[in-house]
This record gives sequence, C-alpha cells and structure tokens, in this order.
Amino acid sequence: QVQLVESGGGLVQAGGSLRLSCAASGNIFKFNAMGWYRQAPGKQRELVAALTSGGVTNYADSVKGRFTISRDNAKNTVSLQMNSLKAEESAVYYCNARDSRGMVYWGKGTLVTVSS
Repeated sequence: QVQLVESGGGLVQAGGSLRLSCAASGNIFKFNAMGWYRQAPGKQRELVAALTSGGVTNYADSVKGRFTISRDNAKNTVSLQMNSLKAEESAVYYCNARDSRGMVYWGKGTLVTVSS
C-alpha cells in the first residue's frame, strides 16, 4: 500500500502565499510523476501542476508564474509553492503520484481557503 499525506493547507488572504507538501510512504515503486490537483465545490478536479522524475513540469495556465512545483525523488516528496493566491483558488488540493507500472495514487487532500 502507498500512502500520500498532504500538509500545509489553511486560510490565507488574497495575494498571500502558502506552501503545500506531500510525503509518500509504503511500498513505493518508482514514481514517474508527482503533482497536485484541486477541486472546488461544484467543480471537477483539475490539474494544478505536475513534475516528472526527469524534471519536466506541467502547469495549469491559470497558475503559471505564480505557483512552483518541486520534488525530492529520493524522499518521494513533492511541494507546491503558491504565491499571489486568488479567492477563486479556494479548493481542496490533492497530491497525486503515478508509478512506473501506471498505478495512480491520491492523497486525502488539504483544504486551501483564500479570503478576499
């Protein structure tokens, strides 16, 4: 079993910053990619940012220039630095990982609330 545990969510004012972290534990195969998704009430879950083990990044257009994803391959952790947050970015943020067998894992999510 693989567990992904997020931390770092909370309440922040619009324009502020938060840093999310995700740690993986358990019977881990090599993760080809790790990333973050978010889901706001009444909306579909959407990709925020992802990073492959080779260093290739993929960001949602709406967060480019404000969010930065980073990971530690040896420790199987991934972080998301979020700057200049907007009220509409309030959501539950989920950590995601995909291993070399194609298995996909999800964390339970961490709530980010951005007050306007």
